Amino acid sequence: MNETVTMVDRRALAAAGVTLVLWASAFVSIRSAVASYSPGALALGRLLAGSLTLVVILLLRGERLPPRAAWPGIVVSGVLWFGVYMVALNWGEQEVDAGTAAMLVNIGPIVIALLSGYLLKEGFPRPLLIGLAVSFGGALLVGFSMSGGGSSSVLGVVLCVLAAVSYAVAIVAQKPALAHASALQVTTFGCVIGAVVCLPFAGQLIDQVGSAPLPATLNLLYLGVFPTALAFTTWAYALARTTAGKLGATTYVVPAMVVLMAWAFLAEVPGWLTLAGGALCLVGVAISRRRPS
Repeated sequence: MNETVTMVDRRALAAAGVTLVLWASAFVSIRSAVASYSPGALALGRLLAGSLTLVVILLLRGERLPPRAAWPGIVVSGVLWFGVYMVALNWGEQEVDAGTAAMLVNIGPIVIALLSGYLLKEGFPRPLLIGLAVSFGGALLVGFSMSGGGSSSVLGVVLCVLAAVSYAVAIVAQKPALAHASALQVTTFGCVIGAVVCLPFAGQLIDQVGSAPLPATLNLLYLGVFPTALAFTTWAYALARTTAGKLGATTYVVPAMVVLMAWAFLAEVPGWLTLAGGALCLVGVAISRRRPS
């Protein structure tokens, strides 16, 4: 029994690892796309590319519509995570500096832990709470070091907080749906619903595709296929096999990965405070993964 549990946990951790690497890479790709696409158009283009990819995979695998019991969670996660979160985050990052956005969005895992502990009856394990506190401290350091005296607006702060709360609520809603449907089904139809929510931005997308440089459009397509279609599916796979609170805490690995990727691909050399914050994020995640004694 213990060997089976360990194997499942390792598979979930591996799937989460794929998700985190791809989500970290998304921040690098967005740097290119956001210069040519407005927040709504970028979200819609990304979701259309992701939906097309997921529907093709779903059909090739012969999977059908999810059962009725899964739809409430799919609809909530589709509207809030694939729809509201992506538009709010894209828009918020245009209104505030990158560091402030990183600090505000990283309240998400804390909200996930609180909601899942109460609504999903996962409880509040001490290692998880300590790990969240340590990782959030690291995220604050990374965000502070990235701010660089940038400007922030009230609208931008509200949008970033909205993005964090939206994805936190969506994950808690998605968890029960995975008891009735596969990770691919939940992700596919959530992504399609998100694309429908973003259809009001179709006119912007059509106009901007014609004028955007090829690298920006290729990055938009990359965002749809990999950080959306693939990463959200591996996330759902992992979420079905572990607690929402513990999995949410692993997202604090992303700031550390973004620092390293920006260093490697954008030649943005991080300062010592940024490196220290990234290391603190990793320590916090390691603490949160420990089993309560």
